[in-house]
Amino acid sequence: MIKKVKASLHEKLIFIFLILLGVFTLSFTIIVKNKCLFVKNFDPQEINFEKPKNIVVLNSECGNVIIELYPEISPNGVERFKKLINLKAYDNVAFHRVIKDKLVQAGDLEFGRKNQLDYGKIGTGKSGFGTIKSEIEAEFNFERGSVGLARTFKYNTEDSQFFIILDDEPLFEGEYTPIGKVIYGIKVLEKIRYSHRSEYVLRPDFINTVRMFK
Repeated sequence: MIKKVKASLHEKLIFIFLILLGVFTLSFTIIVKNKCLFVKNFDPQEINFEKPKNIVVLNSECGNVIIELYPEISPNGVERFKKLINLKAYDNVAFHRVIKDKLVQAGDLEFGRKNQLDYGKIGTGKSGFGTIKSEIEAEFNFERGSVGLARTFKYNTEDSQFFIILDDEPLFEGEYTPIGKVIYGIKVLEKIRYSHRSEYVLRPDFINTVRMFK
């Protein structure tokens, strides 16, 4: 006859610890693999906008980023941005430059497209429509969520590339053309892939689509 051996208290505690460790490990793995787990995805159809014709919806891996454009501040910059959006030019374009908790940049239409990335030239690509003049005269506070047009070291070289800042950047005022501000979904941008070694990202995340709301 086989006698049942009762587990000691110590053995029971070890067993419980191993179960809890397994649950924690599984939960941690799920969270790490799903970086979008705690990011709210805003549905623009459920929001009442004061100026719906100036609303842009940028969709990326973790959801929608909703931007309000300011044509009264930068009419030429906003016009160029809208033109490229209506051409669906930003679809499947990389967030090629990312500084953690500071800035995300995208819009290289020439060298930043998915499956056509050119790491040697990314960040220098053009739209084919030429450059536009910098619009930096109006007073504008580059606060968290502000959207601006990127340029080279020279003024009047704005084209298709744009950036969104994730922290206040007062030194950008008078230096870059502001075109709008994120009003919903900035946490989506905080999940964009970045590199610890460089501002330019190897195997970057991509914009899915950018559309005007109206």
